[in-house]
Amino acid sequence: MIPASEEIDLIRRILREAATIAVVGLSPKPGRPSHRVARYLLAAGYRVIPVNPGQDEILGQACYPNLRVVPAQVDLVNIFRNPAAALPVVEDAIAVGARFIWMQQGIVNHEAAARAEAAGLAVIMDRCIKIDHINLL
Repeated sequence: MIPASEEIDLIRRILREAATIAVVGLSPKPGRPSHRVARYLLAAGYRVIPVNPGQDEILGQACYPNLRVVPAQVDLVNIFRNPAAALPVVEDAIAVGARFIWMQQGIVNHEAAARAEAAGLAVIMDRCIKIDHINLL
């Protein structure tokens, strides 16, 4: 676990360097946290790529069933899935060359985090990207 001040520096760096964010588990329902966060990220100027196998489009963006078929380079993978599903998402993120993993608030999977870090990806876990963006940038 990294010290809090180093984690804040890492979060700032990620938020500044990531331009394209794949939101895995993005819900089409406006009341869901993943939908609100993705809408915020779009408004903040990020390119948001929805990843949800049950949808064709969310928030006016083409939606993909998994990271491996996204036809663009993904900088950050924002995970809105059950913690048990994080490891396969991390494996896909590694395969597509993502640089950052962000497990949303309430999502903790130490095995997935360790796998991502071993592959050279920076990891933020159990934090809300929207809240951190509002507070830090």
